[in-house]
Amino acid sequence: MIVDLHVHTTRHSPDSSLTPEELVKEARRIGLDAVCITEHVGQWDRFDLERFSSMNEGVLLIAAMEVETEIGHVTVYGLDGYVSGLDDFRELRRAVTARGGYMVMAHPFRYLRPKSSQVTNLLFKEPDLYPDAPEEATAHWALQMVDAIEVANGSTNDEENAFAREVAQILGKPMTGGSDSHSHHSVGSCATVFSDQISSAKEFLEALHQGRFHPATGLNVGNLNLKPFSNGHRPS
Repeated sequence: MIVDLHVHTTRHSPDSSLTPEELVKEARRIGLDAVCITEHVGQWDRFDLERFSSMNEGVLLIAAMEVETEIGHVTVYGLDGYVSGLDDFRELRRAVTARGGYMVMAHPFRYLRPKSSQVTNLLFKEPDLYPDAPEEATAHWALQMVDAIEVANGSTNDEENAFAREVAQILGKPMTGGSDSHSHHSVGSCATVFSDQISSAKEFLEALHQGRFHPATGLNVGNLNLKPFSNGHRPS
């Protein structure tokens, strides 16, 4: 079961040019089984998504969100909708735990490799604080509190993704992949392969908690590649 865990559409992400209709068409073309629509501004209403899905069968669509907290972006699965105070990371953790949800630290080391003085990495704030080695990064409390770490992000460079992979492996955290797509060109560039078939949002959340998944790259170009993540969490 191949799922893109991180996609934005024009419905609730102002910076996206990808319409929901284009998303479904592209997902079908490249062979995605499911897509998590992680909108920036809240998430899809359950009934709206059910109605849209009924007219666009063939790809399981799951409502999720990408939350911008004070220490970085977190993709969240299993919440019914936006809850006040979620921009505070610890409040977000409490809300997700209380509702049986799942949270993934998204592109945690963007702008860190190479170090940039122009754009700030939200997790470490200042270039002088950026860790030089994965072992240093694992001390960050937020990385220890999330359920998983996104190590294959289609909008992040290979070096930053590799750094995230090393950090996740040291911490023993599950690893995910998502395209972070804002247009149809990159849908499926990074994805997550699940061991079991998933037919609903409920089953998807259960599969996340079971941890039987593995990041992959290259589906959008017809070359699904799991090899870079062979030492991490993988389907059994």
